[in-house]
Amino acid sequence: MPTQNHSVRDALTPESIGLIGAVHRAGSMAAAARELGLVPSALTYRIRRLEDALDVLLFDRSSRQARLTEAGKELLREGDRLLVELDAIANRVKRVATGWEPQLTLAVDSVISRTTVLELCEAFFALDPPTRLRIREESLSGTLEALTSGQADLAIGVAAQPALDKSVHSKLLGTVHFIYAVAPHHPLAQADEPVPDALIMAYRAVAVADSVQRGRGMTVGLLGGQDVLTVPGMQEKLDAQLRGLGGGFLPEYLARPHIDSGRLVAKQMQRPGRPIPMSYAWRRASPGNTEGRALTWWLQQLDNPLTRKALLERAQSI
Repeated sequence: MPTQNHSVRDALTPESIGLIGAVHRAGSMAAAARELGLVPSALTYRIRRLEDALDVLLFDRSSRQARLTEAGKELLREGDRLLVELDAIANRVKRVATGWEPQLTLAVDSVISRTTVLELCEAFFALDPPTRLRIREESLSGTLEALTSGQADLAIGVAAQPALDKSVHSKLLGTVHFIYAVAPHHPLAQADEPVPDALIMAYRAVAVADSVQRGRGMTVGLLGGQDVLTVPGMQEKLDAQLRGLGGGFLPEYLARPHIDSGRLVAKQMQRPGRPIPMSYAWRRASPGNTEGRALTWWLQQLDNPLTRKALLERAQSI
C-alpha cells in the first residue's frame, strides 16, 4: 500500500500544478477544460485527486467561479517557483553534459589576495556556467592536503612541498615576500634595529594555524619557546597585529598599506624573513579523460603572469 508521501508525490506533479493555474486563469473548471482540450469531468477528477492527496480544498466551489482557497493560492505560488527551478535544473543538466563540472572546489591559502580571487570569481560567473563554485580558505600544508585528500579540485597558494604524487600537477605561482611589522604602540616599535631574536622572544608572536587535518603541520617564522597567539588566517593575523596583540611576519603586499598609513611599523630583523615560493596544483585527469571546462578556465587564468602577480601582491580591499 503506498504511503501518504508517495501518494502526494504521485499527485503533485508539474502537470497538476499547470491544471491548477489553468483553472485559476480561466475562472471555472469548464472554461479551463476547453482551454486544455479536456473533458470537464476528467479535469475535475484530477483536481479532486490532488485535493484528496493533500487533504485540503484548493478551490472554493460555493460560487459559479472556481476561486482559489488560501491553500490553493499557496500551492500555486510554490508550484510556479518549483516549475522555474525544474526548468533551471534541466538547463543545468544539459550544460553539464557539455563538459562543465557540477561543482568546482578551490582551496585558497590565506596568504592569497582575496580581492583578486573574488575578481576571478566575478569573471567566471560572467560566463554563466552551470558550475557551482566552492572556496575553502586553507593555510600552509592544509592547502595542498585539501587537494590530495579529494576535498578540492584546485589548490592556489601551495607552500614549498616535497615531491608531489604523480596524480597531482603543479606550477609555480610566484614568491611571497614577508616583512616583520608591529603596531605603533607595541614595545618593539621603538626597538633599535636590527632587532635580535633574543628581544623578539620576550614578546608574543601572532601565527596562522596550519589547516592540515592530519599530522603536525608546519610553522613559519616562529622561535622555540615564544608565546604565540594562533589565528585561523592571514587576515586575522593582520587584524591582531594592528591591535598590538603581537608581532610577526606579514606578506609585504598586505602590510604595506598599513605601514604607509602609520597603522603598522616595519622593523628590520637580525633574522630577516625569507621569501616563500608558492605554487598552484590540481589533480591530473585520468587516462582517456580531460579536465572539465571550469577547471580548464581557472588554469588558463593562472597561466597569465599578471593574474599570478595579482594573487600574490594585490592589496585587499579595505
